Amino acid sequence: MRYPDGGGLTAEQRRRREEVRMRAADLFEEDVKVPCVARELRVSEKSVYQWRRAWASGGREALRSQGPPGYDCRLGPDLQAKLAVWLDEGPAAHGWVDDQVWTAARVRTLIGRKFHLSYSVSGVTRLLHRMGYSVQMPARPAAERDEDAITAWREATWQEVKPLGRRPARSSASRTKRA
Repeated sequence: MRYPDGGGLTAEQRRRREEVRMRAADLFEEDVKVPCVARELRVSEKSVYQWRRAWASGGREALRSQGPPGYDCRLGPDLQAKLAVWLDEGPAAHGWVDDQVWTAARVRTLIGRKFHLSYSVSGVTRLLHRMGYSVQMPARPAAERDEDAITAWREATWQEVKPLGRRPARSSASRTKRA
């Protein structure tokens, strides 16, 4: 499932969770015990204890949703659009002429050069994923690929070198009687 805001829940799911917390606040006001609240709302007691502490210190407002978790992306939609254009131009247009592959490290360097922002390689990977990019796969098989040699290797060499499976053993360690 893809989340439109990059967080773990959609806006609708966050709204429903907030409704559950508001119902919990109603029950706290009626002095209902934590295990009963958890059972009625079908949530863990741990969550109810956290909600009750928040409610006791900040009231109902403390239980309101605070939006998607995590940091806001440092590249807003307009900057992401610019980055997408530059990525579509290819690595050669930005100084990498040895091959035409965008790596996360190269994209990190491009972001640093163009926007003067520092990202980690893993941060760039997450950013690219949010932008709809995925791991690169070749558009066509390599010209050097020899299907006959691959098939022969699988049938002969692989059978000799592949690791053995589990050792044969009794099928069950259970002491129960068979039915």
